[in-house]
Amino acid sequence: MVFSSSLFLLYFFPAFLIVYFLLRGTMWKNLWVLLSSVLFYAWGAPDFIFIVLGSIVADFYLVKVMDKAPTRARKRLLMAGSVVLNIGLLAYFKYANFFVDNLNGILESLGMTAVHWTKVVLPIGISFFSFQKLTYSVDVYRKVHGPLNRVTDYAMYILMFPQLIAGPIVRFNEIADQIEDRRNNETAENRLTGFFRFIIGLAKKVLVANVLGEQVDMIFAMDAAEITMGLSWIGIVAYAFQIYFDFSGYSDMTIGIGRMIGFDFPENFNNPYVSQSISEFWRRWHMTLGNFMKNYLYIPLGGNRVSTNKMYFNLWVVFLISGLWHGAAWTFVIWGAFHGLFLILDRLFLLKVYKKIGKVPSIIITFIITMVGWVLFRAETLPFAWDYICSMFSFDFATSGIFFERKFWTIMAIAAFFSLWAAVPGIEAWMDRLFSKGQNGRTITFMVIFSVIFFVLSLAAITSSGFNPFIYFRF
Repeated sequence: MVFSSSLFLLYFFPAFLIVYFLLRGTMWKNLWVLLSSVLFYAWGAPDFIFIVLGSIVADFYLVKVMDKAPTRARKRLLMAGSVVLNIGLLAYFKYANFFVDNLNGILESLGMTAVHWTKVVLPIGISFFSFQKLTYSVDVYRKVHGPLNRVTDYAMYILMFPQLIAGPIVRFNEIADQIEDRRNNETAENRLTGFFRFIIGLAKKVLVANVLGEQVDMIFAMDAAEITMGLSWIGIVAYAFQIYFDFSGYSDMTIGIGRMIGFDFPENFNNPYVSQSISEFWRRWHMTLGNFMKNYLYIPLGGNRVSTNKMYFNLWVVFLISGLWHGAAWTFVIWGAFHGLFLILDRLFLLKVYKKIGKVPSIIITFIITMVGWVLFRAETLPFAWDYICSMFSFDFATSGIFFERKFWTIMAIAAFFSLWAAVPGIEAWMDRLFSKGQNGRTITFMVIFSVIFFVLSLAAITSSGFNPFIYFRF
């Protein structure tokens, strides 16, 4: 079940909200969120819900014992146990097939018999909830916040359906207090502004990302030799906008639902395509993943406190892992290495170059670098990615004979406008005010009217089209 489906919008979500608003007391509300989240997850992955619940219960009591352990050595041992549990599950379900496939490729090239292996099915959302479980263990270990008292509260935090499938990655210390008491956040204003934020995300996903995605799929399904330079640029520009509106739209919906039920989820995107360097891009794109990698991997490796060469090495390690986290394929690994390379080049000399050439050229260059990276992210194989990138820079101006409808070009123009408009001074500050709390009556009235109109438009688009994928659903 995804947010941009009739089942969720017309049945699950309204029923969930009605019961939630009728309940009194945080404990009962948490139980209802947990029950709804279990149903939400089981609807899409019934075979895995008991594995997920079992790992949650085991992790809860492991951390509880760790918190009361009398010695630091004992705490470290139990902390290691939690890490092994969570990383082990992630490694098995997400990377076992990848490892065996590569091993068999090596064995067959040597004339040896391949290993017999039954393919492992990937549980939905495992990349996201595994990281959230790690933040709980680490935050309790670091004494950032004490452990939760009830296993049901912990299960709700991990399985909470708004951010279960595709984040944002909500670190435990960010909402620990809200899990136990969020009465101050449960206001009529938050419910209305939260619904407004949800509708913005829904519209981004359904009215923009889906329209672009159909043409992107068509182009990337072609033989690489048939993709002309013009077609390759159309495909990757459309994909850059598709993945942004798809993923940021889902994050908007998550943040909106969270606000409606009293949670302040962290922002996950901040106009990434106006970035003037890849370093800035990663401060604006998938911000919660970046913060997780920084706080739970990069800083423990030494952060900026180590020698320059070690710092560069650490950056590359972090982004190799980030690439592999996105998917068990060499395309994702190379994508991570690609971004790690440009982060290092930024520190070596690129930031100085960008400063000299100015804002607009820096944005254009960064966007082009990002799009080359998106080819690696979208392509099924490395050879196809290489051929596609070669087509982008082939300077072959032959026509493809493929013509796109006016609707596609209109949505491309709209996507470009809203992806880049924050480059205009004042727009980002206005957006911050629009999404902040404490709105006046006139603004809330506008939000309600906007929400009704775009809810109807989005629902009409969903019911009239069978094309409704979600890119990050497979991660």
